[in-house]
Amino acid sequence: MTLTIDNLSKRYGSTVALDGVSFEVQPGELFGFVGSNGAGKTTTMRIALGVLAADGGEVRLSGKPVDLDVRRTIGYMPEERGLYPKMKVGNQLIYLARLHGLSKRDATAAMQRWTERLGIAERIGDTVDSLSLGNQQRVQLAAALIHDPAVLVLDEPFSGLDPVAVDVMSEVLVEKANTGVPVIFSSHQLDLVQRLCERVGIIVHGRMRVVGAVDDLRAEGASRLVVHAPDAPAGWADGLPGVSGSEYTEGRTVLTIEPGTDDQQILKTALSTGPVHEFSLQQPSLTDLFREVVAA
Repeated sequence: MTLTIDNLSKRYGSTVALDGVSFEVQPGELFGFVGSNGAGKTTTMRIALGVLAADGGEVRLSGKPVDLDVRRTIGYMPEERGLYPKMKVGNQLIYLARLHGLSKRDATAAMQRWTERLGIAERIGDTVDSLSLGNQQRVQLAAALIHDPAVLVLDEPFSGLDPVAVDVMSEVLVEKANTGVPVIFSSHQLDLVQRLCERVGIIVHGRMRVVGAVDDLRAEGASRLVVHAPDAPAGWADGLPGVSGSEYTEGRTVLTIEPGTDDQQILKTALSTGPVHEFSLQQPSLTDLFREVVAA
């Protein structure tokens, strides 16, 4: 199934929350949806789930508009925990599974499977509010997965998790994508998005500024060239073609170079000053790209 977000718009009075937001999440794809606080990520996800109504545009799943029946096939994890705090974990997950149409037997089996997979099987008799924030987050993910959804929409699923829990959550999302499920999640942990996602969308003030493959976007950005030339004077690379920025610290130089720059010419210039102990090209990270897009 393909999740299509098509030209969504949303206003709150004079405030434009979404302005023509469009992108697709393909079957089996992990799509990272990133942006600053208030950029429009949560609004987009809530419209996709039917929690909010768009002023314009449409959300489709495999070409079909998202109605009540389609929404039942989506697994949603909100940023704000949507669990009953005084209800026991196991009973709550079974209840939510039954709401999605599972029999009591199947719901119980699904509860046991996902609590074991997420490392919270020993807490099924505890109330949600007695759990740590990280374990509450695991229960929230179990609630999104309990009915074997055709699509996963997750709003800040890694928030508040320790490194071990992040690894478990990551493995589960990759496993679901490998079964052909389209997975979209938002996160401020851009290193994690870079590691997990094939494609990414960056939203700024309600507009999609960048959508594309992570590797392609990184290749298009300005790269950093690290040069360790201990005898080179400060400023030795200033003015070289393609060098748009430089940082000099005790023989170590970090140059910002534009795509297509002849790095061999830079190396020749560095060697003219004396020995070169390091000469390494580093592509911009997703964090670097995000800063550039937001600043622009």
